[in-house]
Amino acid sequence: MSHKHNNQQNKAPRQEETAAEGVVLDDVQQASDEQNSVEEEENEIIDKQLSDIDALNKQLQESEEKLAKEKKEYLFLMAEFDNFRKRTVKEKSDIIKNAAESVLKGLLPIVDDFERGLEASAKSDDPASVRQGMELIYQKLVKFLASNGVKPIESTGKPFDAELHEAIAMVPVTDESQKGIVIDTPTKGYTINDKVLRHAKVAVGQ
Repeated sequence: MSHKHNNQQNKAPRQEETAAEGVVLDDVQQASDEQNSVEEEENEIIDKQLSDIDALNKQLQESEEKLAKEKKEYLFLMAEFDNFRKRTVKEKSDIIKNAAESVLKGLLPIVDDFERGLEASAKSDDPASVRQGMELIYQKLVKFLASNGVKPIESTGKPFDAELHEAIAMVPVTDESQKGIVIDTPTKGYTINDKVLRHAKVAVGQ
């Protein structure tokens, strides 16, 4: 009887120890699971960060490639524009040069007429004939100027216009209607293609 009682007493502590060991094992397992869960979360965060870094690196590389391409296109356009500007300046210069040559070439026949007129006047005693020759040459010159867009400005008898006239004298007038009117034009003015080439020098009624 005494032996059985001792066995029961021994058995009770073992059961308690086993239960305690089970609790410890459960705690260890739970702690391990929590550790694994934390590690998994950390790994997921690291993987996401690495993925974000890869995406940013890819985006940066694409941006650098796009920038390099746009810079290349910009430099190409600048070079094209510079060539266009130089070409335009040269063409404009050539046009002006050719236009000047054309005008001067057109004046040469009139110079020839003047030379012939001077020779004829030296041998002629008829002033009327010399004057007639000079008038013909003058008309030819005026016609040539008009063909190149050069026309005289109407002045005498017209109201003074600061855009067309340059007043070099003020002339007292008794007629009120003559005030502000061009009385005389000592030097005729001209326009070229409707732009003032030279202002007319005029005397204005005051």
